[in-house]
Amino acid sequence: MNRITALSSLLAIAFATAALAEGVVRLSEPVQAGNGYEVFGAPLAGSPESRPLAEIVAASAEHAGKEVCATAQVAQVCQKKGCFLVAHDGEAVARVTFVDYSFFVPTDSTGKEITIIGKFERKTVSEAQARHFAEDAGEDPSGITGAREEYTIVATSVVIPTT
Repeated sequence: MNRITALSSLLAIAFATAALAEGVVRLSEPVQAGNGYEVFGAPLAGSPESRPLAEIVAASAEHAGKEVCATAQVAQVCQKKGCFLVAHDGEAVARVTFVDYSFFVPTDSTGKEITIIGKFERKTVSEAQARHFAEDAGEDPSGITGAREEYTIVATSVVIPTT
């Protein structure tokens, strides 16, 4: 039994070291995988009908407080853990966090076209929180002054292509 535990530990260390060597952090494993995609968070039930994030933002009053299924491109990801991402579709931008901090996305997701399922809202982010987000994204927070309004999605599922 001790040999199995030791071997499992060595394999886990080897995989973690390989991921760190590449600079990619993956703190969550996908709950589903298919041909060319992975799902993080809750498994998908069927094939949800998604809309571009720009359409959802344009009709933000209609979608406020409701679950949406949006497609967008990842503009940035928290480089420490993958605990949030910023999605954009043209001029439309939304910060995406994950329900109950229960899952994370790979830190190499920037630039990928993703599908997000979650609750859409418009929120005020304090200066301190905005600076924290900037630091976690690997940016300089010194230029951030004052609170900011932003669109947010608290995601239950995120579909990310593997290529």
